[in-house]
Amino acid sequence: MALTSKQRAQLRAIAAGEDTIVQVGKGGVTDSVIASVSAALRARELIKGKVLENSLLSAREACDALAEATGAESVQVIGTKFVLYKRNEKEPKITLVKDKKKA
Repeated sequence: MALTSKQRAQLRAIAAGEDTIVQVGKGGVTDSVIASVSAALRARELIKGKVLENSLLSAREACDALAEATGAESVQVIGTKFVLYKRNEKEPKITLVKDKKKA
């Protein structure tokens, strides 16, 4: 499911108040990082992460790798921080705005 620009804006607004809970370090995107991101996405749906200075990956590379590994959507990448979103099918916590189709 691709996010629309309005949905991305909504998620960015929500993420602004969130704390950074994932850090990608020198080891890069490891299995343990992927597992912790998956668990966090199941619990929260929207998470903010940071790529540390000693990492070999850029924030965009780390975000894309984690999104692909977890099936999440990349919402935003700014500087060393990134935001990921994945809807919890069983217990959705965030209701996304619907785009109105122009007739």
